[in-house]
Amino acid sequence: MKDKDLVSAQPHLSFNYSFKTLNMPVLVKVTQNKIKDSKSYGKYYGHVVATKTMTYQELCKHMSEHNSVYGEDVCLGVANKLQNCLLEQLLEGKKVQFGELGTFYLSVKSTGADKEEDFNLGVNIQGLFLCFAPSRTDVNNLSSKMLKKKATFMNVKDLIVSKSKSSSNSQSSDSGNSDDPGSTDNPGSNDNPGSNDNPGSDDNP
Repeated sequence: MKDKDLVSAQPHLSFNYSFKTLNMPVLVKVTQNKIKDSKSYGKYYGHVVATKTMTYQELCKHMSEHNSVYGEDVCLGVANKLQNCLLEQLLEGKKVQFGELGTFYLSVKSTGADKEEDFNLGVNIQGLFLCFAPSRTDVNNLSSKMLKKKATFMNVKDLIVSKSKSSSNSQSSDSGNSDDPGSTDNPGSNDNPGSNDNPGSDDNP
């Protein structure tokens, strides 16, 4: 199947994602500024904590399992093609809009020259950076204020306390049922004493 056939197979395909399906909060760790020369020395600030870094292959696998009609190999192939074309178009001097997420673009870092004619592209340009600007459209506004409204937050400290309590309750529950004390109908013992219906015998104690 060619690329154009793959796209035309589902012309209604939309990349809009419903934030209502998200159930994991953004984890925030509160730390103190210990830089003595800083004006905010001693104050506490929040920092986002990532639970893990999802690999490229894991993302493609997740795509294939996320109500997709395409397998993991197809998703990986499309993602590779998209990645290559994205970089190609950026290096040709274009900005590239990435669905409703935002736009990729390039930026340079350069040292200054006293005169315009003294500016040397090979010398003064120190680096080329890949940048991303989140979407600010009405369809999917991902500006910092709007993204904050769509997200939920949880302090890492509260998560650790919650997991500790859950683990403690689980251990208490297990210790209360470590043995099988039996019941009125089957009191149990080290041996098998039988019951009223099956009192046992010398051959079957």
